[in-house]
This record gives sequence, C-alpha cells and structure tokens, in this order.
Amino acid sequence: MKVERARASRSPDRARYVVERYGPWLKGRLLDVGCGKAHLKVLLPDVEYTGIDVAGTPDVRVNLEEAGELPFGEASFDTVVCTDVLEHLDNLHQVFSELVRVARGSIIVSLPNGWCKARRPIARGRGSISYHGLPPGPPAARHKWFFSLTEAADFLRHQEELYPISIVEVHAVEKPRPILLRALRRLRYPVPEAYLNRYAHTLWALLTKK
Repeated sequence: MKVERARASRSPDRARYVVERYGPWLKGRLLDVGCGKAHLKVLLPDVEYTGIDVAGTPDVRVNLEEAGELPFGEASFDTVVCTDVLEHLDNLHQVFSELVRVARGSIIVSLPNGWCKARRPIARGRGSISYHGLPPGPPAARHKWFFSLTEAADFLRHQEELYPISIVEVHAVEKPRPILLRALRRLRYPVPEAYLNRYAHTLWALLTKK
C-alpha cells in the first residue's frame, strides 16, 4: 500500500489535504458528511456545496445516528466526502450504505487507525488513548470503533463486494518524520502490515460508483 506523509488529523488540515489530494474529483454537486465547521466550503467556492452534521455550521442539520436515511435522493451528488466521521457512529455500516446511495460519481472516505495512537500508552502502562479513553465527564465526541489500518482496508474491500462501487485507490498517511527515523522503523518492522498498523494514522480511499 502506498504511504504518504502529511499532517491531516485536524479538521482544517484535513480539508486542505482533501482539496490538494483530490482536487480533480471535487466538481459539480458535493456532499460533505460530518462537515463540522465546513472548512471545505470555504476552500471550494466554485463547487455546489452541501454540508451536513449534527453540530458546527452545516447547511443541513442531520444526526447521522438517528437518521434512517440521508435527506437526499439517490445519486444526488457528483462527489460525497466523509472524512474521519464513520468511526464516531454506532451505525457505521448503515451510514456507509447511505454514502453509496446518494453518490453519483465518487466517494472520498478516510478512517483513522486506532492502533497508532494507542500503542504508546498501552506499552507504557499509563496515559490516555485519545477518543477511546474514559474521560471524567461526557465527551463532546468519541470513537465508537477501535480498529487497525488493516481492518479499515479490509472493511472497504468488503464494501466493494456489497455495493456498486469500485476502489480507485487506497493509501495510508503517516506524520512527517525524519528519513533516518522512518528507515529505522522499517528495519524494525519490515512487514508492511505491521509497520502501517503501528505508524500510519489514517487510511484514505477514493471510490467510484458503477
């Protein structure tokens, strides 16, 4: 699997990464699922943008966990973007099916690698594993699923068997690190799956509707 280095874990950085990485696909009508503060809307002034979310500044307010279907017809959007959203939802599989239903052209999805952030706290026997920990009070957002990069890739491949979609490309993203450090890590973990599950923080995929 191809590996790219980028800082795209925060929402503004992630939106910029989407524009830089998938610019040619961001045309016509675009649906931003889990848009938050709608950073893509600002970056794509020439696109017919619709953002949905339960909070932030969406164009349409939708609680993805309560909505049986997205409030749009089949094949309503040329592009559907859903980045670092599905892992927050109990009904992850149902919402993915809705992404496919409302898409006409392409779907851009990212899924986080839970193992990457958890490995150090678990190894040290202390600390918090970010969205998977137990905070003292109710969190504003948390992950409902804990999976590795390999599991995320397997999930997408299985969806290709279930729905009329084709995977155009899948790649992993890791934080920029010095070349020597990356080389030492690869020497220690020569099996690609082990390296990616340990150090790549996000899986990105471009899918097209058949």
